[in-house]
Amino acid sequence: MAFQKSKQLPASSAAHLTGVVLVLSGAILWGVSGNVAQYLFHQFAVDPGWMTSVRMLSAGALLLLASGAAGRNPDIFRIWADRSSRNGLLIFGMFGMIGAQYTYFEAVAAGNAATATLLQYLNPALIIIYLLIRGRRRPSGKELSAILLALAGVFLIVTKGHPDQLSIAPAALFWGILSAFGGAIYSMQPAGLLKKWGAAVVVGWGMMIGGAIMCFFYPPWITGVRFTVPVLFCLLFVILFGTFAAFYLYVASLKFLQPIETSLLGCAEPLSSAIVSVLWLRVPFTGFDWLGTACIISVVAVLSWSPRRHREFMTQDRNNSR
Repeated sequence: MAFQKSKQLPASSAAHLTGVVLVLSGAILWGVSGNVAQYLFHQFAVDPGWMTSVRMLSAGALLLLASGAAGRNPDIFRIWADRSSRNGLLIFGMFGMIGAQYTYFEAVAAGNAATATLLQYLNPALIIIYLLIRGRRRPSGKELSAILLALAGVFLIVTKGHPDQLSIAPAALFWGILSAFGGAIYSMQPAGLLKKWGAAVVVGWGMMIGGAIMCFFYPPWITGVRFTVPVLFCLLFVILFGTFAAFYLYVASLKFLQPIETSLLGCAEPLSSAIVSVLWLRVPFTGFDWLGTACIISVVAVLSWSPRRHREFMTQDRNNSR
């Protein structure tokens, strides 16, 4: 027979492999979607603000519909009946979701997806700095290492080893750093909401709120974009695969893997974004860029073995959707 029992993986090994495949698939889709967005911005003059509105409204609606249909949260409107949850959700949508999504797309448009993704990946280091300031204490060795690695990574990517000049557009650096701060809020603020209502409902409504607010500035129905087949394909990819599918693949991996493993494997996102940028969009990446990439990704590895409070924030960050 082609499939013999002796050749099958033990249940635990098979489950672990399934989790690895799921988390890597989700992370890679997130990384690739940034490059697809870059292609839309640079080749078809799609406005990043308009893209943010369309993505958040579409993906948010899909997440809520899927959550209700799956039966895990049959009443997706219950969260609005809880006053504290309602207020927290509004804050998350206005500041966390817009702060992470819009600034990221602006960073991509001003520079490239690889650099934007790496700069946004600084948010774990920013969370550590916030915790240190709030707790009024000195950093531990691991915390200090993470902060220094993050700073070194930014220095190498931004200067390519030449401290007297910037190698990326100032606007790309500005929006990239801002997206890191937005990502930190995006990761920390909804912690209580995620535990109480689940990631799909919280992220889905957060996207709907953020998208509705963005409509006042970038109405989806007003655009100068010519909807050719490539444009429509790229838009659908970012919404369906780069947001909706990536989110569910990542969340599904948590059934098979430890949170530390999902955080570490999630580093495939900036790495895949960099590789696709180089191979597809011909973005020049020097040795300093790759070294900076390694430094920033190492921050996640260092913090994954840090005290529990840091690991919790790492897990929350990865459970949220890009």
